[in-house]
Amino acid sequence: MANGTRNNGRSEDGRDGKPPADEAALSARLDRLGRGLSALRKDRQSQTDQSGSGAASANASAMARGFRLSSELIAGVLVGAVIGWGFDRLLSTSPWGLIVFFLLGFAAGVINVMRSAGVANTDASDRS
Repeated sequence: MANGTRNNGRSEDGRDGKPPADEAALSARLDRLGRGLSALRKDRQSQTDQSGSGAASANASAMARGFRLSSELIAGVLVGAVIGWGFDRLLSTSPWGLIVFFLLGFAAGVINVMRSAGVANTDASDRS
């Protein structure tokens, strides 16, 4: 009596334990829909696994790569400027050492960014 059935196996509304035909059809459609959604989720998961990881980690990875590339460019420019400033101080060549090494640092930074991004070859022996 706790689950709504009587002793003879019929429910309180007069039906026996079997669902009517429309409920069976609805249940079958729901099962098909569940299987279809599972297949779509599996396909989408395999696509994201091939391209990396999920969207959140892809965004984090892209930001990390952007910070790394920008820091390599900035480091190249700063190192060039410091070396140029040092030459100017030692040799009293006023702005010329700073200008030349600033430009060389910029070029080195751009080359490092291109190497890190995969645009340029990292090994000179690949050019053969």
